[in-house]
Amino acid sequence: MTDLFLGVIAFAVLVMAIIQVAAIVFAARAARQVGAAVSRLEERVQPILANLQNVSAEAARATAAATAQVERAGRLMDDLVERVDRTVAAAQETILRPAREGLAFFSMLRNIFGFGAPSQPRPPKHRPASADEEDALFIG
Repeated sequence: MTDLFLGVIAFAVLVMAIIQVAAIVFAARAARQVGAAVSRLEERVQPILANLQNVSAEAARATAAATAQVERAGRLMDDLVERVDRTVAAAQETILRPAREGLAFFSMLRNIFGFGAPSQPRPPKHRPASADEEDALFIG
């Protein structure tokens, strides 16, 4: 009977060895397939990454150009505001000051010669209130 048990043990060991060899072969195939899939993925991702880098570089360049344009527009607006301020000041200096001086001169002449002097306001005529008006004002 011991030979029978030894035979069963030997058969079980042989089956276990076959299963282990099969597992190792299956694992090696799976590793090769995973390696191939990773290689294909890398091949497909490389152009995408290159495009993303190009897009990023273009976006950085466009941002720099836009920033420069905004700064230039700001300088132009500051220059425009300064020129408008100078123009308004010059207009006030050349038009408004002589106009004020002319008005002051005419006002002085009017005061000297008495033209357009305001007349004395007349006191309102006091008329006696009628009885109807007094009744409307009565409270009570």
